[in-house]
Amino acid sequence: MDHGCAMDGRCAVETCAEFGFAGTSCTPRIRCGFGTDVFLCTGSDEAYVFSPQERKLKTVLQCPGPVSDLVVSHDKQRLYVACRSGVYCVGSQLLLSRVKGSPADASSGPSELKISSESLVVAEEGVLSLLLVGSVLVTLSQRDASWMLTLYKSSNYEKLCSFSQVSGDVNTEEKTEIRRSPVLICVHSRDATPSPSSSNSSSDEAPTQGHFHLDSVLFKLLFGVDVALAKSPVILCGLPDGCVCFVPLRLPGSRLRVLHSLEQPVVFVGSSGPGRCLVAVGELGRVVLMKADKGGSAEGRGNVFIEGCVPGPVVCGCVDKNTVYYSTGSDLLLLDLSEGKSGEEGQGKDEETRRKMDAALQSPTSLNVCRVVALAPPTCNTAAAGVVELLGLSVRGQLQRIRLPVRTEDSRLSSGSDSQVGRSVRDLLSSIGDVCERASVLKTSIKSKNQILQHLNQVLNISFLLMAGANGAEHPPLQESPIRCRASTSWSRLLQEDSLTLTCVLDNSSAYVLERGWTLSITVFPLCPSPSAGGENLSTNFSFPFQSLHPGETLDVSLPLAAAGESSFPVTVSCSLLFSLTSLLGEEAANLPALQSSCISLPLNTLTVDWLHALQVSSSKAAQEKITPHATDAIEAFLRSHRIRCGGNAEGGGESGLKYSASVRVSAELLRDTLMVAKSSDLDPAKTAPENVCLSLLEWLLSEGPGGVTTGQKEDQIALRGSVVHAQSLNRHAVKLTAKEVNVGVEESLNTVEVQVHSSSLAAVCGLHHAVLRRVQTLLQRAPERAASTKRVQSLGLREALQRAEHLLQQIQQSRVSGVFSGGASTEQMSRTLLDVYRELRENPLLII
Repeated sequence: MDHGCAMDGRCAVETCAEFGFAGTSCTPRIRCGFGTDVFLCTGSDEAYVFSPQERKLKTVLQCPGPVSDLVVSHDKQRLYVACRSGVYCVGSQLLLSRVKGSPADASSGPSELKISSESLVVAEEGVLSLLLVGSVLVTLSQRDASWMLTLYKSSNYEKLCSFSQVSGDVNTEEKTEIRRSPVLICVHSRDATPSPSSSNSSSDEAPTQGHFHLDSVLFKLLFGVDVALAKSPVILCGLPDGCVCFVPLRLPGSRLRVLHSLEQPVVFVGSSGPGRCLVAVGELGRVVLMKADKGGSAEGRGNVFIEGCVPGPVVCGCVDKNTVYYSTGSDLLLLDLSEGKSGEEGQGKDEETRRKMDAALQSPTSLNVCRVVALAPPTCNTAAAGVVELLGLSVRGQLQRIRLPVRTEDSRLSSGSDSQVGRSVRDLLSSIGDVCERASVLKTSIKSKNQILQHLNQVLNISFLLMAGANGAEHPPLQESPIRCRASTSWSRLLQEDSLTLTCVLDNSSAYVLERGWTLSITVFPLCPSPSAGGENLSTNFSFPFQSLHPGETLDVSLPLAAAGESSFPVTVSCSLLFSLTSLLGEEAANLPALQSSCISLPLNTLTVDWLHALQVSSSKAAQEKITPHATDAIEAFLRSHRIRCGGNAEGGGESGLKYSASVRVSAELLRDTLMVAKSSDLDPAKTAPENVCLSLLEWLLSEGPGGVTTGQKEDQIALRGSVVHAQSLNRHAVKLTAKEVNVGVEESLNTVEVQVHSSSLAAVCGLHHAVLRRVQTLLQRAPERAASTKRVQSLGLREALQRAEHLLQQIQQSRVSGVFSGGASTEQMSRTLLDVYRELRENPLLII
């Protein structure tokens, strides 16, 4: 596609200085300064004065807050700085005095100037853009859901008027990393009297930054006849919601009106032609050209809006005569808007112009310069005629001088002098440097994404592994689970108080690594509500983040379970693994607030800690006798007042203070098969074998437990007086455990082991009785299946035991029914019934064979 000119050679990019780039608060800007100096603001609390000719950073301005915009007065005597708290004014004499300084200071580096609160001239918060039009200072800020355009006198900073525009919402599919600031410019008619801002510029020269001239016909068509007759400058603002608004400066009764809407954030607005076209470019690449229709007489002309799209997203841009320069972040592009020459007139020329403009929008010229986030208007280099230079700021805060190749009428390369050859070599080297920098960034990005994918693959494999075990038809046992938790209990003393501590061990037996982002979550809640909690089950959650857990490694964590004297036992310990999705993205997750609370929860297993786990085994009976019984609970007081004696056998009832008891009878053959104890025929038949069965049962009850929970007491720490164990329960009451062999049956006797629990606390007896039964259930699961003969079952009186149990069940149900129909039985009567039933069950226990 031929647009009437071509580029000779490539762009030469030269890095002048490096400033660093915060870039999160507002759009970075490059502004014209005093003489040939330029001002830069990168979104941080500092602004910079740089001399392109001297290639030197002169001054660093330290501002009270992030700098959003800078503007220099028309007489080059004052600098206005927009910060979060307002607008500050700094005199040029103060800047020049800091720049000159002493030779020693000049050689050491740039001077520093701190702007104090005394320099505040406009106390308006949130100013994002500044503009000077003659003696009027214009500010643009955002207030909640509205944009405020405010005019001040630059002499005494008196507020003249303000205009508001409701902000709309624009949902763009692509977002740049930089927060978009509004565009603020001033448009003049060529027929108007030159303003102080443009008095030194002719129509063919580049206008003062922020000020543009339009052809009088186009000016009248866009803004109205009354504005043109008043010869009033027009303030244009391009907002992040896509609206291009305008307001005449000198027309009484003016209001802020919408000229056009791009439906995407406005990046820049300017004039080209020169002055025959107003250009507006949006963030996603939409371009609007506003021109005057050349058909018919001057009175019958109308405005023409040509809309098109260029490759985006557009990060920044500027206009120079017939050329638009814009950056997409990955490339710097040139858009030629020259109309060319045509012999047609009237409507035919307008159609030809529209076709050329559409073609130009479809094929911008690449300049092969990447990562530019701010551009200054181009300047013409007088040393090399026709060479155009741009000042750009890269995403890393590098100030770059971009020299464009010469534009000629044809695309033939000149076979000229050695200087042109040298320039071509420098251009090639510069392009190679740009490509290398881009490749380095892409390589780092690809490496980061590969690590994220590898991490995500590990997380998915672990999730499928645990979910398959939890949801599969054949649930694997705890010992075969590749990732599981086990626990042990131990007593410790802290601040003269005993407390029960639970140590959980996370065992990773899988082939995967639990990397960063995983957290072990443990939830503890009692199965029975505590009286102190008002009858509510209060759960407690503990979280333990960890960095990595390789295959075969374990993670040990400890948590307080209960204090001495508490009775809210047993408790259930639920273990699970949590994975935070934010750990996958690292620092990038800060830009995604929706992921902050997103996590994956994978349940592991559930453990139960009962009264046997909480026992403190005494070293001797003397130590047991030193245990001082505490005050009994309400139920024990009630029983004592009614002289109800819930005793077991003669041995347990004869000991003073241990008035409550319960017993469990288990077949000795079942114990030998499951606990792997030798039969009496293998040892001394007189005494050794029976004692071994009882001792083995007691040691197993006190050291192991169902569900992966063990006690912290070693076997050598458990002091057994024969087959009797003295201990202290969780609620600080004395406990005695005994195990002895008993023959059951008349015609055909069965050798059994009877475990008895004695204590002065009814709660301790009930809790320990329940814990013993839970452990016996695990023995039944491990025992081989055997069929008992009918004669043997009848001889052992098991049928009568079942009949007694059924009778007790009917008694409980009858008590509930009578309580409902009688309007509620008394607490005393209900407690008496339940305790009678419980006593019958404990005094006549079922035999477990």
